[in-house]
Amino acid sequence: MPQIRFSETQWVFLLYQFTLRSMDNFAAIDVETANCERSSICSIGLVVVKNRQIEERLYRLVRPCPNYYLLTNIHGISDTDTCCEPEFPEVWAEISCHIAGLTLVAHNSPFDESCLRAAHRIFQMPYPDYVFRCTYNGARRILGDTVPNHRLPTVAAHCGHTLVNRHHALADAEACAAIAMHIFNAPAART
Repeated sequence: MPQIRFSETQWVFLLYQFTLRSMDNFAAIDVETANCERSSICSIGLVVVKNRQIEERLYRLVRPCPNYYLLTNIHGISDTDTCCEPEFPEVWAEISCHIAGLTLVAHNSPFDESCLRAAHRIFQMPYPDYVFRCTYNGARRILGDTVPNHRLPTVAAHCGHTLVNRHHALADAEACAAIAMHIFNAPAART
């Protein structure tokens, strides 16, 4: 029997397709930052989905590092909210046990992933190379021009989810989970 050989690009594509078919279990995550430093995570929202059902919701405030605020006007979080909250290592120790073995999903995942990497780096924590999937890119690919844009509220509404509290990490993670359950399990995602 002849052997089939795949290029590295083909293997990545096959793995991506397999992952798309396996989106019954994942964790949708959203982070908000205090300032323009990616490590300055001030809140984390997490929605754990198992068998296409929301199983857990977690929201944690985080004392950011560096600890100064420039983005309060976006998310409403200030030093008053986080001054007595734990720093990232303590919060992540709690969150990491909820996401073990799950693909992480975020809307514009390069941002959230880069924030997690930066926070791990600044606190000298090993980064476990989480697998991320992006609902923004997925929506662009699956929905195309059937929606006016691919912003989180627009895509969430298209998928039947109303995003009420934009830039609240848990509300954004819930919207992301709704989008992921809709687009990554759609027939077009499986081809």
